[in-house]
Amino acid sequence: MALLIAAERGVIDANAAARDFFEIDRARLPDSLVEVTLEGRLVDLLAEGQAHTETYLVHHRRVVRCTLAPGPRPGQTLMFLIDMTELRRLATVREEFVANLVHELKTPLTSLRLAAESLIGDPAPTDRKRFAERAVKEADLVTKIIDNLRQLGEIEARSMAVEATEFDLAELVDESVARLKIDRPINTEVPAHLTITTDRPKLVQALGNLLDNAAKFSPPGAAIDVHAEIAGDEVRISVRDHGPGISPEHWGRVFERFYKVDRARPREAGGFGLGLAITKHLVQVLRGRIWTETAREGGQVFTIALPWNP
Repeated sequence: MALLIAAERGVIDANAAARDFFEIDRARLPDSLVEVTLEGRLVDLLAEGQAHTETYLVHHRRVVRCTLAPGPRPGQTLMFLIDMTELRRLATVREEFVANLVHELKTPLTSLRLAAESLIGDPAPTDRKRFAERAVKEADLVTKIIDNLRQLGEIEARSMAVEATEFDLAELVDESVARLKIDRPINTEVPAHLTITTDRPKLVQALGNLLDNAAKFSPPGAAIDVHAEIAGDEVRISVRDHGPGISPEHWGRVFERFYKVDRARPREAGGFGLGLAITKHLVQVLRGRIWTETAREGGQVFTIALPWNP
């Protein structure tokens, strides 16, 4: 994006990208520069006659890198702008990912080290067994995090093959429920003889992740509801828990890696914050979509929508 500015007249020319970004009407170019000042800071820079000044400014929540250079005539300044919003967002995501990964790995590794040090001290047989079990449990947690990250990497790299087969959806739901061995009622409502063509193992895993998530965030003994229906050219599978629900401001972020609505929740109860991220990517691999909302009757609903071709 580029703007040509005169100190006294304001914006005197702008390319198409700059006009779109600042919503400038070409017929009103001579109007005051205040309309595109990016929080007023450019006025100060221009007044000081600074050139080749690189700075980050904000305009309507967009982060912009600005460079000023002498214009073609005295008293004119060229302003070159690059929208850095997406790059800044990606950098923030990367920083948060690294910080969360360090946190999630440090906790079990610290416990594993403590258990190993306790075993070195030649404890009593009963304590030795307890420390060894603790070490195995923490090692399993680390392994699970690494496996989940590896799977996420494969999905994001589009290296996962899709092997579509036709199968009965009710049977798949029953299989997903049976594999988890959840000790609570699960109410299923799936149309009889509803078949779908997609990658069965991936859908089993995605649905299993949603069932596991619902179990973690429901009160003890509370039921989980699974509902499937045909909506136009989609098959929709919904999993509803009977927990406190999620505030709307979190709905768009619960599918991010390591994102946790309640960070105070114990790690064993709330998981690592990877299950929903994996589920979202699995659904995308299957050319579907996933979203969440709070049920009118209470609890949170997660819905998978997949293409349906009868």
